[in-house]
Parts: sequence; C-alpha cells; structure tokens
Amino acid sequence: MPDNPSQGCRYLSDQVAIKLAWELSVDSAEQAAMRRTAEECPDSDVTVNPVP
Repeated sequence: MPDNPSQGCRYLSDQVAIKLAWELSVDSAEQAAMRRTAEECPDSDVTVNPVP
C-alpha cells in the first residue's frame, strides 16, 4: 500500500484492474487485505482494459 493513506483506494482500484486484465489470482491473505481496504472505498470504480 502507498505511504499516503489518501491513495489507498486508487492503488486498490489499479491493483484489481491489473489482476482482472491479466487474469491473475489472489491468495486468501491478499483477498482479505483487499476486502479490508475496499470497505474504506465505497465510491471507487474499477476500470479494466482487456489485454490483447
């Protein structure tokens, strides 16, 4: 996570978009951490750009 807490939602959104675009998996610990961060980001959107 970024040092600046205000960037956490943006970081998470970018991380999820990359994982989805590249069809990358997450382990249970990573998923739990992502869920905890996402709870603080109710208005964040994730934009996925498919990889060719």
